[in-house]
Order: sequence, then structure tokens, then C-alpha cells
Amino acid sequence: MSDFLDILTHGRRLKAAVKELSIQELEEVEQKLAKVIADRREEEAELQKLEAEKQRKIKELREAMAAAGIDAAELLEGEVKTTSKPKRKRAPKPAKYAIVDANGERKTWTGQGRMPNALKEALAQGKSLDDYLI
Repeated sequence: MSDFLDILTHGRRLKAAVKELSIQELEEVEQKLAKVIADRREEEAELQKLEAEKQRKIKELREAMAAAGIDAAELLEGEVKTTSKPKRKRAPKPAKYAIVDANGERKTWTGQGRMPNALKEALAQGKSLDDYLI
């Protein structure tokens, strides 16, 4: 898309890109581009109109709140609700492998994360991981 914009916004590159087009084809492109511009202007005008209406409503609400002696903080006090569900912790995965290390301690491993050193050493000695399946 950026190549298209570079060509469209650079006079010489645009001229080179449309060199093969006839006058009639260029005029059709001009009409289509004029329509796109007009549509964009309408969209921008509509967005500005909506924003102005929103700002007007905000001003009215602020004035009404000031007249009633209500502060914005009072409106939000105790009313904050979250729509998302609370995140639940997942249950830990069960151990898949077990080995007894040099100290006589039983080390387990789920197959994820860091491998226990005792298991690394056993694998380095040529043993298979399947030998330690639980």
C-alpha cells in the first residue's frame, strides 16, 4: 500500500505510472477520484457533526450536574463494575517424569519448563527420557 501512496503523491512517479493510459481513461480515473474525495468530505463532515453533538451533550450534563451539586467522582463511587469474568488459575499439570537425584530426593518434571539437573545428567549419560516416565 505504501508503494501506491508513494506513486500517487509524487508527481513524476504518478506521471510515469499513468503514461500508458489514454486521455479517456485518465478522465475516468479523475471522476472516480473526485467521487472518493467527495465521499470522504461527507464522512468527515458527519464525524465532525457527531463530535460536536457529543460535546454539546457533555456540556449540558456538566451544567446539570453543577446545578444539582453533583461531582463526577460521586457518580462513579461504588458503581465501577467489570464486565469481564474473573480469571481463574488453571490446575497445575501432573508430573510426567520422575528421577531420584544424588541426595536421594525424588524430582518430578511435567515435561514443560526447565528440566531438573538430575534428569539432564541422566540423559547426558545416554539414558532415555522414556525410562523416567511415571
